[in-house]
Amino acid sequence: MNTDAVKVLPGRYCNSLTEYSRFVTREVNIGDVPMGGNNPIRIQSMTTTDTMDTIGTVEQSIRMVDAGCEYVRITAPSIKEAQNLAEIKKQLRARGYTVPLVADIHFTPNAAEVAARIVEKVRVNPGNYADKKKFDQIDYTDLEYQGELERIFQKFTPLVKVCKEYGTAMRIGTNHGSLSDRIMSRYGDTPQGMVESAMEFMRMCEQLNFYNLVISMKSSNPQVMVQAYRLLVETMVAEGMNYPLHLGVTEAGDGEDGRIKSAVGIGTLLEDGLGDTVRVSLTEEPEAEAPVAIELVRRYTLREKAKGERQKAEAPGENKNLSPLTFDLSPSKHNPYEYKKRETYEANAFIGGHLVPRVVVDLSKKNLKDPAVLNEAGYLYSPLLDKYNMAEQSVDFVYLADELPSFTLPGNLKQLYNYNVWQKLADKTNCHPVFTLQEYISDVDRSSKLNLVRLKPTDIDSDAFGSIQLDNSLVLVLETDALHGMAEQRFFFFKMEELGLDVPVIVKRSYLFEVESRESGVGSQEEQTQDLELKTQNLQLYASADLGALLVDGFGDGIWIDAPELPTNVITSTAFGILQATRSRISKTEYISCPSCGRTLFDLMVTTQMIRSRTSHLKGLKIGIMGCIVNGPGEMADADYGYVGSGTDKITLYRGKEAVKKNISSANALDELINIIKGDGNWIDAVQE
Repeated sequence: MNTDAVKVLPGRYCNSLTEYSRFVTREVNIGDVPMGGNNPIRIQSMTTTDTMDTIGTVEQSIRMVDAGCEYVRITAPSIKEAQNLAEIKKQLRARGYTVPLVADIHFTPNAAEVAARIVEKVRVNPGNYADKKKFDQIDYTDLEYQGELERIFQKFTPLVKVCKEYGTAMRIGTNHGSLSDRIMSRYGDTPQGMVESAMEFMRMCEQLNFYNLVISMKSSNPQVMVQAYRLLVETMVAEGMNYPLHLGVTEAGDGEDGRIKSAVGIGTLLEDGLGDTVRVSLTEEPEAEAPVAIELVRRYTLREKAKGERQKAEAPGENKNLSPLTFDLSPSKHNPYEYKKRETYEANAFIGGHLVPRVVVDLSKKNLKDPAVLNEAGYLYSPLLDKYNMAEQSVDFVYLADELPSFTLPGNLKQLYNYNVWQKLADKTNCHPVFTLQEYISDVDRSSKLNLVRLKPTDIDSDAFGSIQLDNSLVLVLETDALHGMAEQRFFFFKMEELGLDVPVIVKRSYLFEVESRESGVGSQEEQTQDLELKTQNLQLYASADLGALLVDGFGDGIWIDAPELPTNVITSTAFGILQATRSRISKTEYISCPSCGRTLFDLMVTTQMIRSRTSHLKGLKIGIMGCIVNGPGEMADADYGYVGSGTDKITLYRGKEAVKKNISSANALDELINIIKGDGNWIDAVQE
């Protein structure tokens, strides 16, 4: 793709929509590890220990640093915890660890002012720093609203003065679920409300000549999070600001779900060159977060290096023979701040239109003599009954290339064959051809129901593409081998919109993963298992960033992940996980669980697994699991039900944002939650296998 031929209109959210270009921000000093400017994208995490447990917090901080954390955040819910940060810092320094510390503040300005004299950075949440959330709807006049801002200014100014005096940086960290009643009343539960919540505090800082700021826009919904960061950047630029960005998806959860959801949100922004520090929030030990963040960031470090090498290699004054093309990204076309699925026709009730995105997997290299090969694609074969049962995550298409199975496939599973094989099939029921672009425009037989055509983004400018015969059986399979493939594929969608084409598109990405070579060859069983785990995680991260970035913008009627080194069940699970994280297709229960911190009132990892074990069959429900009231009803944002720590051995249960059972024993809390779900008619019994 000729990326230099595209000029993005000014006043948007990134340098370029078509090539990797990091958005350069102001450099902010945080101890001896500066952020922003031309510094590397920094890695950080947060302790889960009680801040008054000095030894435990120090030991955990050391494990985090050893795992790759460049900043360590510690909660300071009251003055006593803020004061103890001095002892924690002292002991870390005595053991040779100079990692900058960040105090996490909610509700307590006096604790923030103490902490700012000790640590290198404080994080404040503009939603609750000077406000108490009551979920009240208040109609403010402009004068009344300005009066509220003046009240906040008076409460916030002392902290800014302390930060200026001590050289302490500050993160203004907006959270989607804890917007103040004031913001909610004027802007609603929107990305704009999130941005304005931060901008109000940022303007106050600049009024006080304080610029040592980092900004974040976190949400448990990656779609909302992405929109908020984009809008933040555009708003900052319009007001002459360029503060560093702290990226994170809050309450992402654990395991595969947490990694995929984090990578969709963070990766989408990194793809566009946004982000100066990353925190991956997992309901796991904090030292498990850093390696995930490091791997996610590493792609863009390599990409930036490759871009620099390419630019050096280009001859000065080289004539690229460009014909500039400007994309109009006005709301009448593509609006990056609101979700709108690209409008396409429905290809014979198979794909496109209002149908959820479809999933394709490649089985052409598998054992097609054994019906059990479909188990990993979500079709569970019973030899005794000689029948298939569909799992919750069952793929829609299997690509068999030039291979023919020796068994009968399920009637609702569609088979894809290369054209030269498909045309020779005696029975074409549920079988559909995959063409190259040149094959399709030739004088060939076509299916009356569905024809897939493989092409690359650059083909859209070719004569061959211009000669395609359009009808409602046509579906495009969009492939790329470009380093910045997401942008190349996005370019294709922009061009499709410009041309007024409503053909459904399946987005395909291929992945090969390298691991360090071993002297002993293939390695031990344990080493092979570790290699598989690493490749699996990297697929989850890379595919989530590549495909998720398109899906959150409404691009793509299907996804096709090609990863020959990995088992089919990994590919299937990753594909459906990406669709779930982007809210494109719901196939399982969603858990919005916080990563734990020193405020947490129970073991989040154990509790999350306990709740998951009894509710994971409730497809489509969103259940929030929060360790304390700070990450309670607000942070759960759009959860259907909530399980929130409210005291020692005490749990409060929520329906949406309404507390329906308060301070019940943790021993009975899960049973009570299930009873509430049953009472609402949202419970189904799990199928016994």
